[in-house]
Amino acid sequence: MRKNILLSIMMVAFTLMSCSANTANDKASPTTTLNNNEKMTKVELETSLGNIVVELYNETPQHRDNFIKLVKTGYYDGVLFHRVIKDFMIQTGDGNSKTAGPDTGLGDGDPGYTIEAEFVYPKYFHKRGALAAARTGDQVNPERRSSGSQFYIVTGKIYSSDELKMMEERLVNVKKQDIFRRLVTENRARVEELQQSQDQAALQALQNELIQQTEAEAAQHPFKLTDEQINAYTSIGGTPHLDGQYTVFGEVVEGMDVVDKIQNTTTGRMDRPTVDIRIVKARIVE
Repeated sequence: MRKNILLSIMMVAFTLMSCSANTANDKASPTTTLNNNEKMTKVELETSLGNIVVELYNETPQHRDNFIKLVKTGYYDGVLFHRVIKDFMIQTGDGNSKTAGPDTGLGDGDPGYTIEAEFVYPKYFHKRGALAAARTGDQVNPERRSSGSQFYIVTGKIYSSDELKMMEERLVNVKKQDIFRRLVTENRARVEELQQSQDQAALQALQNELIQQTEAEAAQHPFKLTDEQINAYTSIGGTPHLDGQYTVFGEVVEGMDVVDKIQNTTTGRMDRPTVDIRIVKARIVE
């Protein structure tokens, strides 16, 4: 891993340390109960273009239970698909979108809390049809906590074997960056002390030390796409560059033709469809 890249990450991490305590990531998420032996819950999303049925994974209990709660309380009834990008994903769940005018900016609406990340990777990944939680970026959300309501359904694209190999190399670097960020956080007190004393030599030495630790930890747990991922991404497609960074908590089991209708719609500013597409009603079906 090149030191100049890590130094940039390190300085961003140092900056975040002084402000992350006031972000939405500190909000509490709902309490949940885990039972992996339960039958998976299915939810039907009746949209203005047809019905989509999603199945919720039991291995992501906080996201599952929160989604069920919002469905039962009618939170999703009337929300728009406010962000649609062809060959990538369709996004919805902004509560403010129910009464939004055509020029209203969307994407910030939520129930007032975030949910702890639940990465069940590589078992669950961003294949076509995956249901995943939206979130704010790493700069303000280093814990990668999920939005309390916004989610997306993956459409993605099909990758060749060569493209996947390049993607795998990129994901290896992403993993190293994640390790490095964590190490910086763990050494927060030491970093702040050196910053206050303006000891640049010691900061450089700390950087080198953390780089070595990063490389050693990455070597102990090398990253490699599974056969299941490779088969999925080279046959039905998906968005492999999002793997391990956003919580995948379910998948579409019926209605991918409707998802494709939505992703093929004409969009305008901020990737919002020019003609409103809504979830008319969300209901538990099993």
